[in-house]
Amino acid sequence: MTPSLENLRCFTAAADTRNFRRAARAVALTPAAFGHRIRQLEEQLGVSLFARTTRSVALTEAGVGLVASARRCLDAADECVRAARGEVGPAPMELTIGTRQELGLSWLLPQFDALTEERPFLRLHLYFGSGPDLVLRVHTREIDCAVTSSRVFDPKLDALRLHREDYVFVGSSGLLSRMPLRTVGQTMRHTLLDITPDLPLFRYWKDAAEGGDRVRFADAAYLGSIEAIRQRVLDGAGVAVLPEYHVRKDLAQRKVRRVLPGVKPLNDFFRLVFRGDDPRRSVFEAIAQSMRRFPLR
Repeated sequence: MTPSLENLRCFTAAADTRNFRRAARAVALTPAAFGHRIRQLEEQLGVSLFARTTRSVALTEAGVGLVASARRCLDAADECVRAARGEVGPAPMELTIGTRQELGLSWLLPQFDALTEERPFLRLHLYFGSGPDLVLRVHTREIDCAVTSSRVFDPKLDALRLHREDYVFVGSSGLLSRMPLRTVGQTMRHTLLDITPDLPLFRYWKDAAEGGDRVRFADAAYLGSIEAIRQRVLDGAGVAVLPEYHVRKDLAQRKVRRVLPGVKPLNDFFRLVFRGDDPRRSVFEAIAQSMRRFPLR
């Protein structure tokens, strides 16, 4: 049986005074009640804590060994009370946030100072990975949470929406000047760039109301990351569906142009994903609220 805090408090009072009567007065108990608590503690632990005579009280070897641990236990209990009353700040917390690299560098990393200024108890770390990898690592507790637009179907995970993510179908201005892409039939002259063979980006266009399965490309290339796809689009190596915020400057500078603009790709949302059984949900909710104030870039 775990010793009660009151029994430990009586024990430390007796260890300090080496006198049961004075110790009883210090904890506002009668001598009989105090003696009962000491006996109860000894029975719970299965050891004698004091060597008693009619004239003196001395700690046994077991009692000497208990003193420091009992004090730490009582101090921790007192700190729990102060924390519940808001008299002390939260305990330091290490938090690893996963995201894909380009989003982490352009949007998440610039927020780190603001996030920790608002919550000085936080120490933040970053992990870069792909969408499925991030979701899996949250599930296995290898990382604490992840910012991703990947759909989450795992019943053990929960998610909070952060930002809407719009997509555009684009090609470089140079490529489109040489090989226009104004009709679906003209896609047969172009290479489609995407992350993986299951075309997670192109599906936003394909699954749109005006999209469909009728589009065919001359070839396809899979580059693993959105920034790599953007660079190859700028090089004129192919066309791709990309997050609008990620090519906003390229569109404004006319380095890339929209293709087949009659189809409006579906949108999605960045989400903060975490385990549903994680007791730090309030921390994740507070972080998500801060992240929503920081625009995508």
